[in-house]
Amino acid sequence: MAWWRDIAYGVGAAVSSPAWGYALWKTGKWRTDWRGRLGHAPKLPAKGAARRLLIHAVSVGETNAIRQLVAMLAEQAPAVELVIASTTNTGFARASELFGAAPNVVAVVRYPLDFSCAVGRFLDCVQPDAAVMVELELWPNFAEACERRGVPLAVINGRLSDRSIGRYRMIRPLVHSSFARLSRAAVQTQAYADRFVELGAPADRVAVLDTMKWDTAAVSDHVDGADELAAAMGVDRTKPVVVAGSTGVDEEPLLVEAVRAAGVADVQLILVPRKPERFDEVARMFPGIIRRSTQQSPAPAPGSPSPSPKLFLLDTMGELRKAYALADVVVVGRSFVRMGGSDPIEPAGLGKAVIVGGHMQNFSEVVAAFVQADAMIQCDAASLAAQLKRLLSDREAAAALGAKARDVILSRRGATQRHVDMLLELLQ
Repeated sequence: MAWWRDIAYGVGAAVSSPAWGYALWKTGKWRTDWRGRLGHAPKLPAKGAARRLLIHAVSVGETNAIRQLVAMLAEQAPAVELVIASTTNTGFARASELFGAAPNVVAVVRYPLDFSCAVGRFLDCVQPDAAVMVELELWPNFAEACERRGVPLAVINGRLSDRSIGRYRMIRPLVHSSFARLSRAAVQTQAYADRFVELGAPADRVAVLDTMKWDTAAVSDHVDGADELAAAMGVDRTKPVVVAGSTGVDEEPLLVEAVRAAGVADVQLILVPRKPERFDEVARMFPGIIRRSTQQSPAPAPGSPSPSPKLFLLDTMGELRKAYALADVVVVGRSFVRMGGSDPIEPAGLGKAVIVGGHMQNFSEVVAAFVQADAMIQCDAASLAAQLKRLLSDREAAAALGAKARDVILSRRGATQRHVDMLLELLQ
């Protein structure tokens, strides 16, 4: 069956090449490990008596979600070797940073394109005893190749959002066999479990274990490097700070205007676009914005009024958590435009007052847990300014919101251990 998929992939790639080729060129993503994407992973040493587990985390979000999982596997099953695979450039860099020196990780590799030759070459190099996909990312040739080789295939921290299930239903005949080949599917909610079964996963192999992101959120008051970040960018810790984290296309002007309309004196706004290829674009939107990469503030013209809000652009990777530590209020990005939202758990773990928009489909269950506990504010763009003014003007209310959010996180811990138990059973 793989040959006809290869033909379909090839025809599809050729027809759509002007679009994806231009996108790769415009974003700079053509500078990637093409050899790795064609399945040329490094040849790993023989396993001996050890069991080897391949974990595929597509990008940064999925990679961050398995931090605790990898650590717990090292502690509870030190003989199990891990290979971490990632698809995107940013995901691969993050995986290398987090796991490159981990005692139980034998390699961080690039996940291959789903052509049968690339998948076969990749599995020959990695030689896993089991393979798991983080959240979903289930490809038919890879699933078929794992079945032929007797490699159990599982999904962990599984999710199928409203947007995703609609797309999968349109191609259900093409993906049914992939879902049917799953040995295990550990998903976040019962709604996701029902969707996995609908698409072909055997019901007796699907289990609801909650999301591991509750466990990966560090509940703390201090983040190493936050003070240095503030000093380098010129953020005044004595004045109110709003951090807009992981923002999306067309969202920054809306957020800047909302902060301005809140009318809070001396407010500072740190913008953190989700994608690095948008850093220059956002900088062009706001002349005079202070960029982290240059660490320079443009000199104001004599007699010119102070900008409101004072704008900063965090255009470096791996420092979002430090920025959250500086915030009085966090606005979660990609939630005021139709992009599904970004992760709200991390700033909540830092005890911050968090506001999200109405488009949080990617984290709908997580947001529902916070909102039901009065631990997070969800609002539309029209009421964002009023919510910002209230929280920035009432420190006690903001602190109470953050404290409740921490309580929600602590009450939901434990999903990672349930995933570890499932994976160890799978390896047996």
